[in-house]
Amino acid sequence: MPLPDDKIIVFYDGACPSCVNDRKYYESLQRSDDAEVVWFDITAQEEVLQTLGIDPQLALTELHVRDKQGIVHRELDAYRILMARTTRLKLLGWLLGLPLIRPLASFFYHRMVTRRLKREGRLPDTDN
Repeated sequence: MPLPDDKIIVFYDGACPSCVNDRKYYESLQRSDDAEVVWFDITAQEEVLQTLGIDPQLALTELHVRDKQGIVHRELDAYRILMARTTRLKLLGWLLGLPLIRPLASFFYHRMVTRRLKREGRLPDTDN
């Protein structure tokens, strides 16, 4: 599936129920005439991701968004791009960018994702 160059592409984990629910929630906040955001399920798409310069393992553990200029943003930067496009989430996206909040949010985000992937057996449990 060729990805459009003139859209925002969200690379999400379609095998993750909470990720799918997050997508549905975001779509419910979008204007009905907003066709700027395209969702791409990364499940079994390692080759496509590598072609785009995205590490498949990193794509599993962090949200990735490619903007209309072709720049790929990761983690909180990716979320902030999406949040800035909706009235309800715009302020939260701004808050996530603040110097004291950003590292805390990043820490808890990675912790939550790592736990989920380990629980699902999709990430090796390296804890002893």
